[in-house]
Amino acid sequence: MAKSEETKTVIHQQMTIKEILSLFPHKAQRLSQEITNAGLNCVGCHAAVWETLEAGMLSHGMNNEAIERLVQRLNALLEEEASDPDTITMTARAAEKYKSILKEEGKEGWGLRFSEKFSGCNGFEFVLDYSEKALPTDRIFTSNELEIHVDECVVDHLLGSVIDYVDGLHGSGFKVSNPHVRSSCGCGSSHGY
Repeated sequence: MAKSEETKTVIHQQMTIKEILSLFPHKAQRLSQEITNAGLNCVGCHAAVWETLEAGMLSHGMNNEAIERLVQRLNALLEEEASDPDTITMTARAAEKYKSILKEEGKEGWGLRFSEKFSGCNGFEFVLDYSEKALPTDRIFTSNELEIHVDECVVDHLLGSVIDYVDGLHGSGFKVSNPHVRSSCGCGSSHGY
């Protein structure tokens, strides 16, 4: 069979959450967040190992239509292009929001400090903060006309990250997707490599 004819693995409702995250480790963080947003909090260090996606959704009172929508969203995430592994990217939406915050705070022209700290049940938490200027130990990335300052000691963990701004039913805020993350806690606030 030619490569172009090979069948791709897709997510279906009979898969367990653990199986989904194991099959697609490069997208595990984003998949976990989407599953959590759908109302299933059995993601992370104790991901459902025996219950299928369908059984979990039904046991939480969701109908078949909601299950199908989640499966479609999960498969759409798999179709998205991978982030550039050699840089850190801020989406246009996130850059626009951050620039408006800088303006409100009287910090126009400042950059973004991107780092992580030990936290939560899974090990690390991303940190976004104001950065007036880069430090001598920083590597500087530019995305959507904004400087992103990252200390050299954490660059390897953060390369390939995409910083987005989400505004939805479950809250609003900046969201980091990192291809190196292999697990996250149920609340989505900490992650592991």
